[in-house]
This record gives sequence, C-alpha cells and structure tokens, in this order.
Amino acid sequence: MNSKTIKCILGGVTLAIASVSAQAEEVTLRLVSAFAENAIYVQHTLPWIAKFNQEGKGVLQINFIGGPKAMPTFEVGNAVKTGVVDMALNTGAFYTNVMPEADFLKLTQIPVSEQRKNGAFEAINSVWNAKGNMQYLARLAENQPFHLYLNKKIDKPDLGGLKIRITPVYRDFFQALNANVITTPPGEVYTALERGVVDGYGWPIGGIFDFNWNEKTKYRVDPGFYDAEVSLVMNLDSYKRLTDVQRAYLQKQLLALEAQNTFWTQYGVDETARQAKAGIETISFDKATAKQFRDKAYDIAWAAALKQSPDVAAKFKALFSK
Repeated sequence: MNSKTIKCILGGVTLAIASVSAQAEEVTLRLVSAFAENAIYVQHTLPWIAKFNQEGKGVLQINFIGGPKAMPTFEVGNAVKTGVVDMALNTGAFYTNVMPEADFLKLTQIPVSEQRKNGAFEAINSVWNAKGNMQYLARLAENQPFHLYLNKKIDKPDLGGLKIRITPVYRDFFQALNANVITTPPGEVYTALERGVVDGYGWPIGGIFDFNWNEKTKYRVDPGFYDAEVSLVMNLDSYKRLTDVQRAYLQKQLLALEAQNTFWTQYGVDETARQAKAGIETISFDKATAKQFRDKAYDIAWAAALKQSPDVAAKFKALFSK
C-alpha cells in the first residue's frame, strides 16, 4: 500500500470521525415564554422541560430563558421568526403581527391527536414555514374555552357602553356585541380593572388566579367559546439545523407532552369551581340565547378569517371543524 493510499484512508477516517462527532454534538435550544412564569401554561411545561433535558443529555437540551421579564409578550413571535430565540411557548393571538393566520388556531373544534391525523398540522406548517419562518411543534392546551369576565352585570349578550380588554382572539366578536375594546398585555390587566380603564376582559376558563384578576372580577359569562391555543413554535432555520436523531428525539418528547392534554379538562372543572368559591358569579343566558351567543362567536371569527386570508381560512375551516 503506497503512501498516497494511506493518506486517503486516514483522511477518510478523519472525516468520518468528524461527521459522527458533529452528529453526536449536543445542541441547546433557547426557549422563551410569552406568558409569565407563574402562569399555568408555563408551570405545566416546566416539568416536561426538566424531563426533556434529563433524557436528552448528549442529544438535545432546552434552556428556558423566562417570560415577559426576559422579552415583552408581543415581541416573542418576531423573535422566533428572526432566530433571536429558537423556541417559544406562545399563543397565536400574541403574534398576529408576524402573520394574521396565527389567530385562526383558536377555531379548532377537534382534538390535537385528530389534527395530527387529518392533515391539519401539515396545513398549519405550510403557512407557518412560508410566512413566519416557524415550525409549529405541538399544542399543549385543549378544552380551554374563552369566557367574558366582567365587573358589571349584564342580562343579555350586549356590551354597549362597556370597555373590554381584548386580544385579537375576540376583538371582532366583542365589537359585534357593541363593546369598546382596549388592547393591553396580560401584565397590565389588573391595574386597568382597578382603575376602571376596563370593565372586563376575555380569557380562558383557567388562569385568572395566576394574575390575581379574581380580586377585580365579579362575573363570568357562560357559555364559553373558541378553544385557547397555547403551543410550542420553533424558528424554522433552527429546526432544519437539527440532525435526524435530534428531530426524532424532539418529536418523541412533543408527542409525550401532548399526551398530557387530558389534564386540561379536569383543570377547567376545577377552575370553574374555584371561581365560584372566590365569589365570581355566573351569568347564564337561556338555552336559545346561549346557542346564538356561541354560534355568533364562530360565525364572526370565520367570516373575519375568510376575509383576511381566504385560501388559508377555507382550508383550515375544513380541517378544524367537527
């Protein structure tokens, strides 16, 4: 064997070792939350992150940076898009500035497990990849309807004369109910209620105790509507840089996280009871009015979605609806 052949073999061995080393190199993903660290969505996710890191040593790790104290809520979506962070715990309502279609996720009426089977996840990612430079990874909250919370009583679904704090989730619906709407980050709602800047707000069935809003809330309007969407999203470039092994590990852990979504059904029951115990009264409409109230929420939201992005909304509606 001549020296040239030996050098070629050694060079090939060196490249192979370097390739294996590169594939085996542990990667750490920076994750930020659009929700405060004491919020139920974060608290529910932290044990998963700990398990993820324990089992992913040498493969993949997550560095949880923090919540709004680390990065303002409405800047998180763009931070994921531009790669300032790798991942985010977020809701579509908080990054409509990146792409308005993010708000459509509230309209899902089928379980996440079914969304993974019927093509909904692929449809979402076709939009998230193209418009947001994001990969939609997993949805970690289900069966969390939104409600209208008030500190003034109403006897019919009419919010005329009332100032209601909103996000894009229920802007069109509450405006259709004649509300004067005001947008603020979650961290400012307590003060807005305390000072009379707003008379109420929209929020899911759970979570108001995380912000002490219960202290300034007298009524919850039933029925609920839509389904709170809280998900993990990832910068698309960061996602593509992962090796096949790392992506497989990530997917395994994401599915394990979604498998815990049964938690939310009981959580909703518990939070409803907790609100009643705290003195929050329920405003309920008669059966016909309640149906009209809920149907109107969906009709208005889909109409707005179809106007905003006709092709995407039409495709999503077929995949999201029962």
